[in-house]
Amino acid sequence: MTETHLSLTPVVLTQQKGHLGRIILNRPRQLNAVDYEMACGIGRVLDAWEQDLSVRVIVLQGGEARAFCAGGDLKAIYAHIARGETAEIYQKMLATYAVMRRIAAFSRPVVSLMDGIAMGGGIGLGGHAAYRVVTERSVLAMPETGIGLTPDAGGSWILSRAPGFFGLRLAVTGGVMTPQQAVTSGFADYLMQSDTLPALVSELEHRMPEDVFAAVPHVVPARASELDACFDAPDLPSALEKLACISGEEAQKDRDLIARACPFSLCLSWEAWHRARTLPALADAFSQEECLVGHLLRRHDFSEGVRSRLIDRDNTPRWSPSVLDAVNDEEIMQCFEALHE
Repeated sequence: MTETHLSLTPVVLTQQKGHLGRIILNRPRQLNAVDYEMACGIGRVLDAWEQDLSVRVIVLQGGEARAFCAGGDLKAIYAHIARGETAEIYQKMLATYAVMRRIAAFSRPVVSLMDGIAMGGGIGLGGHAAYRVVTERSVLAMPETGIGLTPDAGGSWILSRAPGFFGLRLAVTGGVMTPQQAVTSGFADYLMQSDTLPALVSELEHRMPEDVFAAVPHVVPARASELDACFDAPDLPSALEKLACISGEEAQKDRDLIARACPFSLCLSWEAWHRARTLPALADAFSQEECLVGHLLRRHDFSEGVRSRLIDRDNTPRWSPSVLDAVNDEEIMQCFEALHE
């Protein structure tokens, strides 16, 4: 059986064996955070394999066990904004989103192995593939409200399609899903043991995914939490009032996450989730998110959130405004309007 390699930038490795092409994310020190260079590398592989009919299946995976992809490279985005290059980095983010859209619509099945951390941009890369696998080591979340953003990378589409109000709860809190919750909420399709992944990849070298995954047991749906029902409310303040009445560790964790999150992002994400529910396709959700992100990159909150969480690590962001009651509803609505450079 032949094996070939494409010569690419080191942040994206490839392997072809049988009819399987593997794309391996290779930024281990950054937990495979996706940046423009990585997105372009993935795009070049897809270009090559679109023309190579010997590649019938693609596997997308991380190069080491700790992370599939921890999200976008926020430090790099922050650095561009600090240099006054907001428009330039926004265009690079749009190009990265375009690669995620391409994975979702690729002409042959893509199998994503979201083993380890898969958050934010990691969901964008792996969460829209035709076959999505998580393991007992998987840690999935859309934590954008904690840094002054809103769920992006197509994440709002999955969140808005999750059963009940679980997706809205996740969009607001940025909370982590269990692997079982990831499957039953629509972020993944299969839950497998991590030590079975090498055998899975070997099978995909000569069999099609629909045949391989037919033998994988279905996940028993996760039981809905009473906390989800708190978000069945006319507005965010009403939801928080309901949440305040629930006791227990899980409820306190939600309250803590919300208390630390950016007030503007909380309100925007609430509105975006409800709007995403009415959108007809993933591409429309991406378009809405791209508009929102374009506005948010120009706000103080995003740079402040990244500074506080990732640069200085003081975890004391100075949000503007600092409380929910001071968020301007008109400014929220303006974020859904086309951006004028």
